[in-house]
Amino acid sequence: MAEPQAIWNVLADFGALSTWADGIDHSCVLNEGPDGEPVGTTRRVQVGRNTLVERITAFDPPTSLAYDIEGLPNRLRKVANHWRLRRSGNATIVDLTSTVEVGTGRLAQMAERVALRVLAKQSDAMLAGLASRLEKTHA
Repeated sequence: MAEPQAIWNVLADFGALSTWADGIDHSCVLNEGPDGEPVGTTRRVQVGRNTLVERITAFDPPTSLAYDIEGLPNRLRKVANHWRLRRSGNATIVDLTSTVEVGTGRLAQMAERVALRVLAKQSDAMLAGLASRLEKTHA
């Protein structure tokens, strides 16, 4: 069982996503936020032939990290992830919430469901990668 700070240290190392998340070929920080602050920091994420840019929108150590995901098909108006950490007894609960906004209408809602299924699989992979990283680090 990892302490919240140990988990936070992995998540907050924003450019190092590819060192622990399966399916991520490369990641690096592109730009820091204004005045070196975390909010506004962007990272480049390479997944196969797809390049994404993720921008931090909330950073509250050691409990909350949120970022928007750019570089997906234009039909997806907004895609975001929000990591939350909370202590529960001797354990830490890690919650990863993905948000997809596509628009209104039947086709948009169907596209939103498909996008959420894809994100759910990626989220499961990231959670598994995070757990694996922490097990190796704290074994």
